[in-house]
Amino acid sequence: MNFRFCTMLAFLSWFLGSAWPLIAVIPVFNLFFCQSNVIDHFYCDFAPIMELSCSDTSLVEKEVFISSFPTVVLPFLFIIVTYYYISHTVMRIPTTAGRRKAFSTCSSHLAVVSAYYGTLIIKYIVPFRGNSHVLNKSVSLLYTVFTPFCNPIIYSLRNKDIKSAMKKLHIVPWSL
Repeated sequence: MNFRFCTMLAFLSWFLGSAWPLIAVIPVFNLFFCQSNVIDHFYCDFAPIMELSCSDTSLVEKEVFISSFPTVVLPFLFIIVTYYYISHTVMRIPTTAGRRKAFSTCSSHLAVVSAYYGTLIIKYIVPFRGNSHVLNKSVSLLYTVFTPFCNPIIYSLRNKDIKSAMKKLHIVPWSL
């Protein structure tokens, strides 16, 4: 990989990361809001804004669904297919200890990825109208707070120094 190709990839990532959300944001400017301006959510999320609109939001919801597919579903499917091939390769390791170590390394990542993408799919692929506000808030908390909070904990449990410190402090009664 040369410098020019690396720069082009970085620019493309920044450009698409900035421009892609506009597919969902720009149509919101054409909606009419005649009800309360209080958003029943922890942050200014898309579904509560759609709930406040007294316009027909079906077109905007379709655009969000269509734009969410390549950014949420396709990467998740890519990761699942990759893990299929990884597990197939790991099964060819001749020793049980080697297979256990390989699966142990992959399982923490797969757990975090599944929790993150699972909540994203529920949040942005499932239709907006008719969803409970409590469910919407709960799912939002899962992918914005819980998954990033668990990331360092899950990955640090793989560290031998962390394991031995936790065993010395008797924090973990089970064997890691």
